[in-house]
Amino acid sequence: SSSSTNLESENASPSRITLHQNYPNPFNPTTKIQYELPISTEVNLSIYNGIGHKISELVNGEQRAGFHSVNYDAQNNPSGIYYYRLETSYSTLTKKMVFIK
Repeated sequence: SSSSTNLESENASPSRITLHQNYPNPFNPTTKIQYELPISTEVNLSIYNGIGHKISELVNGEQRAGFHSVNYDAQNNPSGIYYYRLETSYSTLTKKMVFIK
């Protein structure tokens, strides 16, 4: 076994969880939300409206380390600003997105 591999797995800090800006943004009616997990963890990915009410839950459960991509379809929602929040056992990350009909 190579020592660099052991070093890398030890250094895979949970704080390196990455939530990317959705694409496209602004969007109509679908957008892609992507994120990266350095380790396996419980994940909740939810959509909130402009006043902070949860309107959709896209992911809820354990996910393995790696790159993840989720599509969100807002066609039944009014135009406006929305937030998507990635909650894990280690951190919570939130970004803003704009839906334009």
